[in-house]
Amino acid sequence: MRRQFSSYAIGALSLAAIASIPAQAADNAAIKEKASVCSGCHGENGISQTENIPSLAGQPDQFLQWQLVFFRAGSRKNDQMQPIVEGISNEDIRNFGAYFAQLTPPKGPEDDDPDLSKKGAQVAVGRRCASCHLDTYAGTKAVARLAGQREEYLVKALRDYKAGQRVGGGVAAMADVAYHMSEEEITAVSHYLAHLK
Repeated sequence: MRRQFSSYAIGALSLAAIASIPAQAADNAAIKEKASVCSGCHGENGISQTENIPSLAGQPDQFLQWQLVFFRAGSRKNDQMQPIVEGISNEDIRNFGAYFAQLTPPKGPEDDDPDLSKKGAQVAVGRRCASCHLDTYAGTKAVARLAGQREEYLVKALRDYKAGQRVGGGVAAMADVAYHMSEEEITAVSHYLAHLK
Protein backbone atom coordinates (compact mmCIF):
# COMPACT_ATOMS: atom_id res chain seq x y z
CA MET A 1 0.00 0.00 0.00
CA ARG A 2 2.88 2.38 0.88
CA ARG A 3 4.52 1.67 -2.51
CA GLN A 4 1.24 2.33 -4.34
CA PHE A 5 0.85 5.63 -2.46
CA SER A 6 4.45 6.56 -3.29
CA SER A 7 3.85 5.92 -7.00
CA TYR A 8 0.62 7.91 -6.81
CA ALA A 9 2.43 10.81 -5.12
CA ILE A 10 5.18 10.81 -7.77
CA GLY A 11 2.53 10.87 -10.48
CA ALA A 12 0.67 13.70 -8.77
CA LEU A 13 3.83 15.77 -8.44
CA SER A 14 4.65 15.14 -12.11
CA LEU A 15 1.19 16.30 -13.19
CA ALA A 16 1.42 19.35 -10.94
CA ALA A 17 4.70 20.26 -12.61
CA ILE A 18 3.14 19.80 -16.04
CA ALA A 19 0.08 21.87 -15.17
CA SER A 20 2.21 24.72 -13.81
CA ILE A 21 3.84 25.26 -17.21
CA PRO A 22 1.64 27.44 -19.44
CA ALA A 23 0.36 25.51 -22.43
CA GLN A 24 1.45 26.94 -25.74
CA ALA A 25 -0.46 26.72 -28.97
CA ALA A 26 1.36 23.86 -30.66
CA ASP A 27 1.27 23.02 -34.33
CA ASN A 28 -1.71 20.67 -34.62
CA ALA A 29 -0.22 18.90 -37.64
CA ALA A 30 2.97 18.17 -35.70
CA ILE A 31 0.98 16.88 -32.72
CA LYS A 32 -1.16 14.74 -35.01
CA GLU A 33 1.98 13.26 -36.53
CA LYS A 34 3.43 12.50 -33.08
CA ALA A 35 0.10 11.04 -31.96
CA SER A 36 0.07 8.70 -34.96
CA VAL A 37 2.00 6.19 -32.84
CA CYS A 38 -1.18 5.96 -30.73
CA SER A 39 -3.43 5.15 -33.69
CA GLY A 40 -1.88 1.70 -34.15
CA CYS A 41 -3.76 0.54 -31.04
CA HIS A 42 -6.23 3.31 -30.19
CA GLY A 43 -7.51 3.69 -33.75
CA GLU A 44 -7.70 6.38 -36.39
CA ASN A 45 -8.89 9.66 -34.87
CA GLY A 46 -8.67 8.06 -31.43
CA ILE A 47 -11.56 5.63 -31.95
CA SER A 48 -10.45 2.11 -31.09
CA GLN A 49 -11.32 -0.85 -33.28
CA THR A 50 -9.29 -3.21 -31.08
CA GLU A 51 -10.68 -5.32 -28.27
CA ASN A 52 -9.74 -4.15 -24.75
CA ILE A 53 -8.09 -0.98 -26.11
CA PRO A 54 -9.96 2.21 -25.13
CA SER A 55 -10.97 4.99 -27.46
CA LEU A 56 -9.18 8.25 -26.62
CA ALA A 57 -11.24 10.65 -28.76
CA GLY A 58 -13.24 13.07 -26.64
CA GLN A 59 -11.65 12.02 -23.34
CA PRO A 60 -11.12 15.02 -21.04
CA ASP A 61 -7.71 16.64 -21.42
CA GLN A 62 -6.71 16.33 -17.75
CA PHE A 63 -7.84 12.71 -17.59
CA LEU A 64 -5.59 11.80 -20.53
CA GLN A 65 -2.67 13.71 -19.01
CA TRP A 66 -3.09 11.90 -15.68
CA GLN A 67 -3.12 8.49 -17.35
CA LEU A 68 0.06 9.25 -19.30
CA VAL A 69 1.76 10.48 -16.13
CA PHE A 70 0.71 7.33 -14.27
CA PHE A 71 1.97 5.11 -17.08
CA ARG A 72 5.25 7.02 -17.28
CA ALA A 73 5.74 6.87 -13.49
CA GLY A 74 5.03 3.12 -13.54
CA SER A 75 2.10 3.34 -11.11
CA ARG A 76 -0.22 2.22 -13.90
CA LYS A 77 1.18 -0.79 -15.71
CA ASN A 78 0.67 -1.99 -19.26
CA ASP A 79 3.23 -3.90 -21.32
CA GLN A 80 2.32 -2.08 -24.53
CA MET A 81 2.18 1.42 -23.02
CA GLN A 82 5.33 1.32 -20.87
CA PRO A 83 7.93 1.49 -23.67
CA ILE A 84 5.95 4.22 -25.47
CA VAL A 85 5.57 6.56 -22.49
CA GLU A 86 9.07 6.18 -21.07
CA GLY A 87 10.46 8.81 -23.41
CA ILE A 88 7.60 11.28 -23.69
CA SER A 89 8.12 14.78 -22.37
CA ASN A 90 5.79 16.88 -20.23
CA GLU A 91 5.07 18.95 -23.34
CA ASP A 92 4.10 15.79 -25.24
CA ILE A 93 1.73 14.85 -22.42
CA ARG A 94 0.05 18.27 -22.51
CA ASN A 95 -0.19 18.17 -26.31
CA PHE A 96 -1.58 14.62 -26.45
CA GLY A 97 -4.20 15.47 -23.82
CA ALA A 98 -5.34 18.55 -25.75
CA TYR A 99 -5.22 16.76 -29.12
CA PHE A 100 -7.35 13.74 -28.20
CA ALA A 101 -9.76 15.82 -26.10
CA GLN A 102 -10.75 17.90 -29.14
CA LEU A 103 -11.46 14.88 -31.36
CA THR A 104 -15.07 13.79 -31.89
CA PRO A 105 -15.86 11.03 -29.39
CA PRO A 106 -17.10 7.64 -30.57
CA LYS A 107 -20.83 7.11 -30.97
CA GLY A 108 -22.30 4.15 -29.17
CA PRO A 109 -23.39 1.31 -31.47
CA GLU A 110 -27.03 0.33 -31.83
CA ASP A 111 -28.21 -1.32 -28.61
CA ASP A 112 -28.67 -5.03 -29.20
CA ASP A 113 -29.92 -5.68 -25.66
CA PRO A 114 -32.15 -2.85 -24.36
CA ASP A 115 -33.13 -4.89 -21.28
CA LEU A 116 -29.48 -5.16 -20.26
CA SER A 117 -29.07 -1.41 -20.84
CA LYS A 118 -32.07 -0.76 -18.59
CA LYS A 119 -30.45 -2.82 -15.83
CA GLY A 120 -27.16 -0.99 -16.47
CA ALA A 121 -28.87 2.40 -16.14
CA GLN A 122 -30.23 1.30 -12.76
CA VAL A 123 -26.73 0.21 -11.69
CA ALA A 124 -25.29 3.57 -12.81
CA VAL A 125 -27.89 5.41 -10.71
CA GLY A 126 -27.42 3.10 -7.73
CA ARG A 127 -23.63 3.39 -7.83
CA ARG A 128 -23.87 7.17 -8.40
CA CYS A 129 -21.65 7.11 -11.50
CA ALA A 130 -22.97 10.49 -12.66
CA SER A 131 -21.73 12.22 -9.51
CA CYS A 132 -18.20 12.09 -10.97
CA HIS A 133 -18.69 11.28 -14.67
CA LEU A 134 -21.59 13.77 -15.19
CA ASP A 135 -25.18 13.03 -16.18
CA THR A 136 -24.11 12.54 -19.81
CA TYR A 137 -21.17 10.31 -18.79
CA ALA A 138 -18.95 12.57 -20.92
CA GLY A 139 -16.47 12.97 -18.06
CA THR A 140 -14.87 16.19 -16.90
CA LYS A 141 -11.42 17.42 -15.94
CA ALA A 142 -9.56 14.35 -14.59
CA VAL A 143 -12.62 12.07 -14.78
CA ALA A 144 -13.01 9.71 -17.76
CA ARG A 145 -15.60 9.85 -20.49
CA LEU A 146 -17.62 6.59 -20.34
CA ALA A 147 -20.32 7.20 -22.97
CA GLY A 148 -19.53 5.32 -26.16
CA GLN A 149 -16.41 3.64 -24.78
CA ARG A 150 -15.75 0.05 -25.90
CA GLU A 151 -17.94 -2.30 -23.84
CA GLU A 152 -15.33 -4.98 -23.16
CA TYR A 153 -12.84 -2.30 -22.16
CA LEU A 154 -15.27 -0.89 -19.57
CA VAL A 155 -15.74 -4.43 -18.20
CA LYS A 156 -11.96 -4.86 -17.99
CA ALA A 157 -11.45 -1.48 -16.31
CA LEU A 158 -14.08 -2.19 -13.65
CA ARG A 159 -12.65 -5.65 -13.00
CA ASP A 160 -9.16 -4.14 -12.67
CA TYR A 161 -10.39 -1.53 -10.19
CA LYS A 162 -12.28 -4.21 -8.26
CA ALA A 163 -9.15 -6.38 -8.03
CA GLY A 164 -6.96 -3.42 -7.02
CA GLN A 165 -4.90 -3.79 -10.20
CA ARG A 166 -5.54 -0.30 -11.57
CA VAL A 167 -4.58 3.05 -10.18
CA GLY A 168 -5.32 6.50 -11.51
CA GLY A 169 -7.08 9.72 -10.68
CA GLY A 170 -9.88 9.05 -8.24
CA VAL A 171 -8.47 5.59 -7.59
CA ALA A 172 -9.94 5.43 -4.09
CA ALA A 173 -13.43 6.26 -5.33
CA MET A 174 -13.30 3.82 -8.25
CA ALA A 175 -11.80 1.00 -6.21
CA ASP A 176 -14.49 1.45 -3.57
CA VAL A 177 -17.32 1.53 -6.12
CA ALA A 178 -16.04 -1.40 -8.19
CA TYR A 179 -15.17 -3.57 -5.17
CA HIS A 180 -18.84 -3.77 -4.20
CA MET A 181 -20.11 -4.47 -7.73
CA SER A 182 -21.22 -7.95 -8.76
CA GLU A 183 -20.16 -9.39 -12.10
CA GLU A 184 -23.74 -8.94 -13.31
CA GLU A 185 -23.65 -5.24 -12.39
CA ILE A 186 -20.30 -4.76 -14.14
CA THR A 187 -21.64 -6.41 -17.30
CA ALA A 188 -24.89 -4.42 -17.28
CA VAL A 189 -23.42 -0.98 -16.58
CA SER A 190 -20.67 -1.51 -19.17
CA HIS A 191 -23.25 -2.43 -21.79
CA TYR A 192 -25.38 0.60 -20.92
CA LEU A 193 -22.48 3.08 -21.04
CA ALA A 194 -20.99 1.66 -24.24
CA HIS A 195 -24.30 2.08 -26.07
CA LEU A 196 -25.06 5.62 -24.90
CA LYS A 197 -25.40 8.05 -27.79
